Amino acid sequence: MPETPTIFGPPAEKGRWGLVALGLVVNLCLGSIYSWSVFVAPLAAHFTATLGREVTAAEVLLPFSVFLAFFAIAMPLAGKYIERYGPRRVTVVGGLLTGLGWLLASTATSVEALYVVYGMIGGLGVGIAYGAPVAVAARWFPDRRGLAVGLALLGFGFSAFVTANAAGALIAAYGVMATFRIFGAALIAVLVLSALPLRFPPEGWRPAGWTAPAPGVGTVPVCECDRRGMLRTGTFYGLFACYFVGCLAGLMAISIAKPVGTELAGVDAGLATLLVGFFAVFNGLGRPAFGGLADRMSAQKTAMLTFALIAAASVLMWLAPGVPAYIVAFAVLWGCLGGWLAIAPAATASYFGTCDYPRCYGVVFLAYGAGAIVGPQLAGFIRTATGTYLGVFPWVAALAAVGFAVAWLLMRPPAGVPAPGEEREEGVTPSP
Repeated sequence: MPETPTIFGPPAEKGRWGLVALGLVVNLCLGSIYSWSVFVAPLAAHFTATLGREVTAAEVLLPFSVFLAFFAIAMPLAGKYIERYGPRRVTVVGGLLTGLGWLLASTATSVEALYVVYGMIGGLGVGIAYGAPVAVAARWFPDRRGLAVGLALLGFGFSAFVTANAAGALIAAYGVMATFRIFGAALIAVLVLSALPLRFPPEGWRPAGWTAPAPGVGTVPVCECDRRGMLRTGTFYGLFACYFVGCLAGLMAISIAKPVGTELAGVDAGLATLLVGFFAVFNGLGRPAFGGLADRMSAQKTAMLTFALIAAASVLMWLAPGVPAYIVAFAVLWGCLGGWLAIAPAATASYFGTCDYPRCYGVVFLAYGAGAIVGPQLAGFIRTATGTYLGVFPWVAALAAVGFAVAWLLMRPPAGVPAPGEEREEGVTPSP
């Protein structure tokens, strides 16, 4: 009989929600990258004064892109270490690197130095730590996986609402470089303390009173396979393509939310800044909302719903680019991005199991990195070529239509995939 664990005192069925809460706190800290826009103007002014030449906002935006790139690269590389060393140690290492990146950013004497100390070191730290609370939530909640993962990731999407306001106040009071130091010290303290209770359930543990559905039904995976087995399925490529399109649309919306508001919708700059914080709330809430839907109506149907919403929002913004359309469309786009950051990890566990989950989801997460590069670049290219952001939206609507078709055709539970060295009849699921 598997042992009956307790978490923070209560039985695991209740105490496991505490681990979800800690995952939310961890992701709130890791998501501080989304507050970068608050640093852009103060950093440009700082380096212009110290370097004796004009430093543009475009130059200061590059550390943000470097950060996201190293975040996406580190995710699949860190997966095997979560299994080997456990979520606590991996989160501590990632948290220390994340805070170190912010601390060292306060010593940067050029924008190029920020690429290394903030973009590379900080991005690696977030990429290392990000998968651990997701894996913890997926393991402790086989019965409500989408909701648990979504709640753990709520902090990442909601972070901009909290950390951007904090950064703005600190920059006004102490200056931009001192703010980097304060953020770095605070992130190290909070991330390390939050990591200490994180752990996986004992092997074979299941929630009391919960009976696993038949293989291929609900949240139980059709197969338990490792990363190589996952890569042999069409389901993986369908999930990857859909995740890419969902992230492309959402990250594009994040990168151009303020200029679209001022240029297309006619919103004044101050209100546009406030609306970015408003959209961040939808980005955060989209994780548990769509994660819960994935539990109730399947990842495939939830994915198709997000693409229908993305297409509708894009067409609305394209045909009626006023203030109401802007607020509705960007709330939807930000919310669907948050949704995909819950749908994809939940679908990975549901389709391929949790035996090699961190490494499997690490590969799937590369779709986020690709979307982070393509989305903003597509928006910038269209803006440069046409002189307006309006042409972005029909492209996003068309990509959403493609995503809908791919989800319908390929985001289906795979047949059983044997692990390397094992052979079993197709469609047979091994005992857990």
